[in-house]
Amino acid sequence: MEFRNPTSAKPRFLGFDINMLCGLDRLLLPNSPCTTGKGKESAGQTKVTYGFSLVKGKANHPMEDYHVANFIRTGNQKLGLFAIFDGHLGDEVPAYLQKNLFTNILNEKQFVDYPDRGITGAYEKTDQAILSHNPALGRGGSTAVTAILVNFQKLWIANVGDSRAVLLKDGDVLQMTIDHEPSTERQFIEDKGGFVSNLPGDVPRVNGQLAVSRAFGDKSLKSHLRSDPDIRSADVTPNTELMILASDGLWKVMSNEEAVEVARKIKDPQSAAKKLTAEALKKDSKDDISCIVVRFKI
Repeated sequence: MEFRNPTSAKPRFLGFDINMLCGLDRLLLPNSPCTTGKGKESAGQTKVTYGFSLVKGKANHPMEDYHVANFIRTGNQKLGLFAIFDGHLGDEVPAYLQKNLFTNILNEKQFVDYPDRGITGAYEKTDQAILSHNPALGRGGSTAVTAILVNFQKLWIANVGDSRAVLLKDGDVLQMTIDHEPSTERQFIEDKGGFVSNLPGDVPRVNGQLAVSRAFGDKSLKSHLRSDPDIRSADVTPNTELMILASDGLWKVMSNEEAVEVARKIKDPQSAAKKLTAEALKKDSKDDISCIVVRFKI
């Protein structure tokens, strides 16, 4: 995630069980918890496999992308938890989200019966918690895209910012998230007393700084930003083939259709995720690049 005129921020890692999140098959970088891995879960004839790849960008700052890819059981539900968190002005906020956001969602009483309400409530409460920890979490922020697979049958996908989820179902490439750009939410920003810059050769920015209109954190801009997510759901059917979650380091240089075309040719989702990040680098993506590929066999 790009932020105009960032200052260097010392990396800070919050405590979490890295083995649970990333598995034993991982590579470590000094400024990133894990860069590649895979996993699987099955029930009867139903099988879900996933793989992830994270690559540090060319910018002169520590890795600011974090992810979650894991299956858990809670009550009578088997849940697949997948997320990309793309930070800016430091890695404190995405690290906090990696540790806390899904826990907060699952602790929402409404989540079981009304998942959309539970997800919305948890996003907003998590943002308030981040702001209350300031300055411990620094002055930065993060986008988020989360996908929860419930009992292999239903996907609940939410996002703030420009990290994106794409689904291949019934042969159609479906964007399941909304890119929250300052130009499309200008009215809200201006109603709150902010402004959207649009300088030649640059993207629109909130108050000349942030290139997304929704984010976690960003205390100095929060009065002009939103943190409520857009949420979509989808039934997982035998014609649901794969899902891609990625940060804008991928989407800046690759269309939804291009990404799906790359991923669907590679059966192993970890290899597919690594191929996608490699292709983004070939296309001269300068941002951190993170990608999760999930394959369904229902």
